Amino acid sequence: MPLTDLPLEQLRDFRPEVAEPADFDRFWEDTLAESRASGGAIERRAALTPIRELIVEDLTFPGFGGEAIRAWITRPQREGRLPVVVEYIGYNGGRGVAGEKLQWAAAGYVHVLMDTRGQGSGWGTGGDTPDPHGSEASVPGFMTRGISDPATYYYRRVFTDGVRLIDAVRELPFVDAGRIAVTGSSQGGGIALAVGGLVHGLVGVLPDVPFLCHFGRSVQLTPDQPFMEIARYLAVHRDQDERVFRTLSYFDGVNFARRVAAPALFSVALMDGIVLPSSVFAAYNHLAVDDREIAVYPFNGHEGGQTHQWVRQAEWLSARSTP
Repeated sequence: MPLTDLPLEQLRDFRPEVAEPADFDRFWEDTLAESRASGGAIERRAALTPIRELIVEDLTFPGFGGEAIRAWITRPQREGRLPVVVEYIGYNGGRGVAGEKLQWAAAGYVHVLMDTRGQGSGWGTGGDTPDPHGSEASVPGFMTRGISDPATYYYRRVFTDGVRLIDAVRELPFVDAGRIAVTGSSQGGGIALAVGGLVHGLVGVLPDVPFLCHFGRSVQLTPDQPFMEIARYLAVHRDQDERVFRTLSYFDGVNFARRVAAPALFSVALMDGIVLPSSVFAAYNHLAVDDREIAVYPFNGHEGGQTHQWVRQAEWLSARSTP
């Protein structure tokens, strides 16, 4: 696969102006306040799994509008309050089978893997969380659901779920609330970046090849799905481009990156046809924190660094979460 974007020397200086609504902060403050006021219970129960050397639990917590969202908790069998890695999932994947992801728990962290509402049937081993909201006319997929208005857009619910999971995790008795990091790959990286911009007190934000950044450029230039869902929608709804991009400006990873206050470790792949490298650098280069790094994989596509990147994350996070 060839390079899909600008040369690396240009990407390192790529800091475009991205539309930011004047009421961006108010929109998210109101959204989160409404969902927090909706209440809902946090429930944990032992997961059905043959794994015995780690504790695996099925978590249900209140997300957007107090709606029940599922997650897996996998943690060491140790006493005391432990550091946490909250992970979000890539596009149309689900949380899968209990105990499917063990690396973070094996490294000594409480690992919390959030199911993505309405997704979980595109790859992997499935999801368990419905999205009980209808949609106006949309292209198959999730990118255009409710896209005519920020209040109804699908990712308003998903990003709120991500924040509310942090709220729930902070209440768990085995968690050190001062040592919580967020991560994810692709869509999961985009969710982690949004949560990193909306939640204070995180110890790290670690998005891998993050999706959902610089919508204006990505929709026009990305050769592969899922950004093409939006292009296809606009090819039919020919008079809706201004309205659509206004909605998307409330969900752009660049605008969340400006608000991240925690140390950040990104990754990017220069032969990525699903997430343009320039969209990743657009977000990374808008970070205001001094403690930031980006791992560059020059000859990889959307798979990025995979386990190589996880090892780098684990070393990086250990330096910032060890008391």
